[in-house]
Amino acid sequence: MMLVVERLLAGVMVVPFVLGMTSGDSERRDVAFRFTDAQVVESSGLVATGRLFVTVNDSGDEGRTFVVDRDGDTVGGASWGEATDVEAVAPWGRDQVLVGDIGDNRGRRDSVRLVRVPVERETREVDPDVFELRYPGGPRDAEAVLVHPRTRQVLVASKELLGGTLYAAPRELSGARVNRLRPLAPVIGFVTDGAFFPDGRHLVLRDYGRAVVYSYPALERVAEVELPEQDQGEGIAVHDDGTVYVSTEGQFTAVLRIALPPALRDVVVPPAAPTSTPSASPSSSAEPDPSTTPSREEDEQAQTTSPDRPVWPWLLTGSLGLAAVAVLVLALRRR
Repeated sequence: MMLVVERLLAGVMVVPFVLGMTSGDSERRDVAFRFTDAQVVESSGLVATGRLFVTVNDSGDEGRTFVVDRDGDTVGGASWGEATDVEAVAPWGRDQVLVGDIGDNRGRRDSVRLVRVPVERETREVDPDVFELRYPGGPRDAEAVLVHPRTRQVLVASKELLGGTLYAAPRELSGARVNRLRPLAPVIGFVTDGAFFPDGRHLVLRDYGRAVVYSYPALERVAEVELPEQDQGEGIAVHDDGTVYVSTEGQFTAVLRIALPPALRDVVVPPAAPTSTPSASPSSSAEPDPSTTPSREEDEQAQTTSPDRPVWPWLLTGSLGLAAVAVLVLALRRR
């Protein structure tokens, strides 16, 4: 009971801070490109690899990826048939990705799965490698898969109201047996995507309005960054050069570049940070080869002004705070 109360209070304490951060009158949107493919309707994960991007549609679509160039045009993709609830995609080197069929809104899946497919400038059906995952203590809903750029450690962040949990898969994924996840640390709630920075010592998780940077493997908070307003922001990617991109659901939506504060960028993307391309095998422990980073092109920039924010979120937050305090008082009286 006390654990639930503590998580409730922690969640409520965060709400006013998040609302305050996103209540600015205007914000700068640095548009990298817009999806031009009408089939990309619910971008729910994002990878930036070389000069290409990879995304997947949210639940309801078949198992497939969209490989997109820097003009937003779909130039390739992989399809593999049935999918239960695809929610995430993570880089596995520059020529493959792990797709996370990990959504479980109703908490009914005994196990979820990762699918490894190629990243190519062509569209074709593939026979993917499949890795089954199982949580300790029962099903969890999740929308974020991360892969360490050098060790290939796979992490999954659960999506929960009162704060999520970051889980680790076995160091070497098995396609022959269930890969049991183990909890690492609590993280923010409502995680919709995440990614590692190139140094492998920092990762970022996003929700609908902010991105939180954690150290790794200590998993201590380093910084919190406000994200531009999006209809339903569900994607975040970190390029080899440390550039952060975010995407949102909807047809013909924009992928935005996020400018990190200089002090934060110096921490997560030091000048000598290595870039690397892991091998294709999930069980390989070889050190990846260094690769070059493409130069940044001139892309569209747009200045937008946000509409006035309603006052009801502040009233709701106050009500939640009072309710949480009341629950805590009752819990303490029953001890």
